[in-house]
Amino acid sequence: MGTYTLKSIGSNSDYMTVVREMDDGYVVRIVRDKDGYDDVTTDYISKALFESCVRTGYLTKVAEAEKMVANA
Repeated sequence: MGTYTLKSIGSNSDYMTVVREMDDGYVVRIVRDKDGYDDVTTDYISKALFESCVRTGYLTKVAEAEKMVANA
């Protein structure tokens, strides 16, 4: 499924990676920038909520080239 940036206030670079797809949703890893350190959580999101977040622009898919730069 890929990696997505989360719409946030300010210049935070929060992102979410789909770890595993299930029948009714996804297991995701969310990384949030908290004043210089990463707050990492693993959670579940339903397919309906995920699709709604993509449709409304809360989640934006990251191109493969952007992931390489972000991880450097």
